[in-house]
Amino acid sequence: MEQELQNELETITKLSNMVIEFFVNYSFQVIGAIIIFLLGLIVARWIAKIVLRLCEKKNVDVTLSLFISSCVKLFIIAMVLIVCLGKFGISVAPFVAAIGAISLSLGLALQGVFSNYGAGFTIIITRPFVVGNTININNISGIVKEIRLAYTILDTEDGEMITIPNKHIVGEVIINSFQYKIVESSVGISYQCKPEEAINVINHALSQFVEIPTTPAPQVGVEAFADSSINIGYRYWVPTERYFEVQYQVNLAVYNALQESKIVIPFPQREVTLTQAAS
Repeated sequence: MEQELQNELETITKLSNMVIEFFVNYSFQVIGAIIIFLLGLIVARWIAKIVLRLCEKKNVDVTLSLFISSCVKLFIIAMVLIVCLGKFGISVAPFVAAIGAISLSLGLALQGVFSNYGAGFTIIITRPFVVGNTININNISGIVKEIRLAYTILDTEDGEMITIPNKHIVGEVIINSFQYKIVESSVGISYQCKPEEAINVINHALSQFVEIPTTPAPQVGVEAFADSSINIGYRYWVPTERYFEVQYQVNLAVYNALQESKIVIPFPQREVTLTQAAS
């Protein structure tokens, strides 16, 4: 029993001596590493804010500005950690090799995710569209609400939110109509009516809508000569967030205007000729 107690005391004494020796030999290094790390965090935040202000001053995209600022901050913190480890005499070479191997594995596993980030970076740099623009990609249309490094968010008039991974945007055909979207419609009038009169009536109906811009001006003209009617086509721009609302109102206004002007909108007709065989 006494032997076990003595062994325990010797173990405790050795541990205490090791702790004391560590603090005697490395106390200044520990304190210095803590001070360097804290100062490094302060400097990293300060420089990151300076970079962010500089990007804002140069009118760099908000998402790209935050990305650059975060990268600068992380780079400075990584350098500070390397300096702190050096204070303890720890070689950083094995850590660098391990980080490289891990990065390679993650890169292969997350190849699709990183491709989205790469595409997002390309979008932010080239700026084929910005927040508030109306874009159409692969028959998907909407107003750009937010551009992130991994994906882009679109809004629709129906309140739907469409999330598109950026890798499905870069390399595709992008139609950007900015804040507006074009409406293309047509109405048929009788061959007994004058097309010029119908065109004037439709132009006047379109001019009553403040939502329809005058530049570019609406286009109205003869679209086609159908079997039962002369088709009058009309095209105009409307704000994307009110696309269907204005379109339906315009169609009703055009119909009422044609009715008031006694311009006939015919229905499909067929002429049937009966012949009697000679007896």
